[in-house]
Amino acid sequence: MKFRKLKTLALLSAALVSTSSAFAQTRTEVVDRPDNSATSFNYTNARSPLRQQCFMKLPLGSIRPAGWVGRYLELQRDGLTGHLGEISAWLDKSNNAWLVEGQHNGWEEAPYWLKGYLDLACILGDKKMIDESQTWIEGIFKSQKPDGYFGPINERNGKRELWAQMIVLSTLQTYYEYTHDERVIKLMTNYFKWQMTVPDDKFLEDYWENSRGGDELYTVLWLYNRTGEKFLLDLAHKLHRNTADWTQPTSLPNWHNVNIAECFREPATYYMLTGDKAMLGASYNVQSLIRRTFGQVPGGMFGADENARMGYIDPRQGVETCGMVEQMASDEIMLRFTGDPYWAENCEDVAFNTYPAATMPDFKALRYITSPNMVQSDSENHHPGIDNRGPFLSMNPFSSRCCQHNHAQGWPYYSENLVYATPDNGAAVVMYAACEADMKVADGKKITIKEETNYPFDENITLTIAKGKAEFPLYLRIPSWTKNAVVTVNGEKVDAEPVSGKYLRISRHWKKGDRVDLSLPMSLSVRRWQVNKNSASVNYGPLTLSLKIKERYVERDSKETVIGDSKWQKNADASQWPTTEIYADSPWNYALYLNPTAPLSDIEVVKKKWPADNFPFTLESVPLEFKAKGRTVPSWTMDKTKLCGVLPPECAPKGDTLEDITLVPMGAARLRISAFPVTEN
Repeated sequence: MKFRKLKTLALLSAALVSTSSAFAQTRTEVVDRPDNSATSFNYTNARSPLRQQCFMKLPLGSIRPAGWVGRYLELQRDGLTGHLGEISAWLDKSNNAWLVEGQHNGWEEAPYWLKGYLDLACILGDKKMIDESQTWIEGIFKSQKPDGYFGPINERNGKRELWAQMIVLSTLQTYYEYTHDERVIKLMTNYFKWQMTVPDDKFLEDYWENSRGGDELYTVLWLYNRTGEKFLLDLAHKLHRNTADWTQPTSLPNWHNVNIAECFREPATYYMLTGDKAMLGASYNVQSLIRRTFGQVPGGMFGADENARMGYIDPRQGVETCGMVEQMASDEIMLRFTGDPYWAENCEDVAFNTYPAATMPDFKALRYITSPNMVQSDSENHHPGIDNRGPFLSMNPFSSRCCQHNHAQGWPYYSENLVYATPDNGAAVVMYAACEADMKVADGKKITIKEETNYPFDENITLTIAKGKAEFPLYLRIPSWTKNAVVTVNGEKVDAEPVSGKYLRISRHWKKGDRVDLSLPMSLSVRRWQVNKNSASVNYGPLTLSLKIKERYVERDSKETVIGDSKWQKNADASQWPTTEIYADSPWNYALYLNPTAPLSDIEVVKKKWPADNFPFTLESVPLEFKAKGRTVPSWTMDKTKLCGVLPPECAPKGDTLEDITLVPMGAARLRISAFPVTEN
């Protein structure tokens, strides 16, 4: 009898060990995309006949950024974004048509600002900001008329202009995901029914709304996924046929930089309804077309100034701050649609290399145009060197009313796209930054994923299951620029070898305390821009490098250095919001030495201490520097428009001395040379 008991206990013990082992078994595989044919139990994806997305954004507030991204959000709160309502006349509540019927300032400015401000408030959980946002949201609800129209009435040639309403609709989407306020569904439904009564020849006829109809198309499909009302599909077709044609193979409807960055995704959005792969291909084509023509420069953007012009393709041409944040938003949407890692990499390229230099470190001012090669940031008129007349290069809190308000979405939206849900009820970490994400996986189980990293300034990323347990797949993006990535789970290397440019799918029963370590080795690489004098840019992982130029800051009165359409509130203290001009106090006209047999062998990586304030985007705080060599190019000077001269010919005479120079990550350099002439001796 005793023997039987011992045998039974042994069998039970063996069974428990076997079960425990199976429970903890890790299965890994390399995949191109998540399987979007699966059905999500936890998040709204797509209702038939729409195509399912490869990734689903978590509701606003689910992701709490930390590290440098979290610090950026705090700077926005304490800087221009958080205080714009106190200084911008476009946000003056006493006469704003979004709050008081029949008043002024009823176009894009308040919706632009609210679009980012609301998200920032909810991510930070800032009650004062949430209450301020609610004031504007209530004004929007109150404005709806019995026929369904809402907001101020802006008419041109007897036709209602609907662009500003498109921005509000996008804001209401995230507001609904945060609050589940059913008034959003009612307002949208009634407004879209009103739009169905508008004849095509009076619908989306104005320039901005005609270009940007894809913004509303996205919202219409979002609403259809929640209500299933069939008329919304008819409206989607109506929107597409009345929107500018972004499907042309060799041209664009217009060459305005923000329109391109924002509108190229319209055909892909329509593809989610029709399944027509030509539509998806059209969005990829626009992304490629503008970069083949005007984007032979580093930083993820293209040199259009405000409007791209033939012949103006040098890296001294820039892009609006509006264009940067809209490109990032488009990349994020395209990533969710397609799962293509390319879009994550382009978003990071803009976010790490171009966007940080568009604002002052304290986020109290921004500039309208930022360029890859930019050696002076002043308040003068640089036309025709750039396609704008006026003081568009200095850091000014009123650096054009569009960017002044539209900048607000950049970092909040980026934060919301760090972690996604997948159709197979898993999680995906696709753009790396320190954060915590609360989400549902498997059959509704709640987990919290904690991410610790200083990426992109460090190649190591740690993910920990901070709360919960469940069996689900975890996707990790392996960037195309890395080689020999290493992934371990609880200290053990996974079976599948990570592949650059694809995803690693790790399936197991996860529990609190489980840890994933991801190493993405970063190395130096060089890109040559043949169209632009065969100039060179150097990358370190996802970071593009710029010449370290000594920056001299000069403060000026913002009221004396603004463009004509800038407006202050009456009681605003302009002295608290100065304009900053930036001048070069060291030589900048260097050709970069690249050894002809081993081009990067003479560049040394110097790793410095991580900044105590978690803000790595200044020359003083950036934790990486690169020792290199170069020769001056005496003929390369500022031109008559006081811009950095166009790149010199490859054969331009170089200085006799091979000098030591320092490179830094491009995002930390507000003056920069990022596309270099080259010397090989």
